[in-house]
Amino acid sequence: MSDLKLFNTAGGGVVEVAPRLAEAEADVQGLIEAHMETMLGVTFLASEYVIDCVDGGRIDSLGIDENGAPVVIEYKRGTNAGVIHQGLYYLAWLTRHRSVFHALVRDRLGAPAAAQVLWSAPRLICVAGDFTRYDVHAVREHRRSIDLVRYRYFGDDHVGLETVASVTGKTEAGRRSRRRAGTPQAPQRKVGAMEELAEGLGETLLGLGDGVSRVQRKQYAAYRRLRNFACVVPPQQTKLLVYLKADPAKVDIVPGFTRDVTGLGHHGTGDLEVQLRTERDLGRAQDLFRLSYAAA
Repeated sequence: MSDLKLFNTAGGGVVEVAPRLAEAEADVQGLIEAHMETMLGVTFLASEYVIDCVDGGRIDSLGIDENGAPVVIEYKRGTNAGVIHQGLYYLAWLTRHRSVFHALVRDRLGAPAAAQVLWSAPRLICVAGDFTRYDVHAVREHRRSIDLVRYRYFGDDHVGLETVASVTGKTEAGRRSRRRAGTPQAPQRKVGAMEELAEGLGETLLGLGDGVSRVQRKQYAAYRRLRNFACVVPPQQTKLLVYLKADPAKVDIVPGFTRDVTGLGHHGTGDLEVQLRTERDLGRAQDLFRLSYAAA
C-alpha cells in the first residue's frame, strides 16, 4: 500500500482526500490508453490485441516508447501477481513475432517509425492497484525491462501513478560485451576530455534516484525513469549536448549554456538543450537535471 497522503487545502482548512481503487480494471485501462503519451511516455498503438498462438490471449495495450522500444502494458484493478507472468508471456510472444509489431507500427505511425523500432530492450509495464514485496523481488530476477506502476484515484478529479520498481533488461550490446570479456584486450587508448566529461555526466544522471535506467540508441543515450528525462548525444569536439524535459519557459536561458529548442529538430527528446564544455558546466547543470528528473 502506498504511503502517499493527499490533502485538500481549499477554504483554509486541511481535509485528507482518501485514495481509492477504480470501480473496474477497464476504467484504468481506458484512462491510460486515452492519455498514454502524457502518463507513461508511450505512444498508443492497439487495445485488446489478440495474439495468434495455441493458448491465445489478448494484450491489454500495445505501444512504442520515446526511444522506439516495443511496450506491452497490462492492467489489474487491485493486487495480482499474475499480471507480471501474464505480461512476460505476451512480451515473449511479441519478440518472437517482430514482423507483426513492425506492421502495426507502420500502419499506425508510418514506415519511418517502423524502421526505428528498438528490439534490444522491449518493455513490460504493469499497472495495478498495488504490488507486494515478492513482486518487486521477482522482477529483479528477470532479464527483461519491467516497470511496476501503482495507480490510485483521489476524489473524482485526480489520479496518481507511482513507479514501485523499474528494472532494465539485459541488452544485446551487454550480452556481446560479456561474451568478449574473456578475449585479450586491445591496448587502451587515451580518453579525451569530452569522453571523461561524458562519463561523469552518465554517473551523475544514473545517480539522481532509484529506478534510473539508460537506453542506448545509435544517435543518443536516453536516461529514464518511466519516461525519458535526459538524452545525451555523442560528444562533439568541444562540447556535450544534453536534452532535458524541463520546461524552457521556467528556467533562465543562458547563451552558450542553455537553449530553448522547442519545435527544433534534434536527436532524443526534450525541449531544453544544455551545453557542457567543462566540469564546472556539469556542476551548474545539477539543478536542471533534478528539475527534469522530477518532471519525468
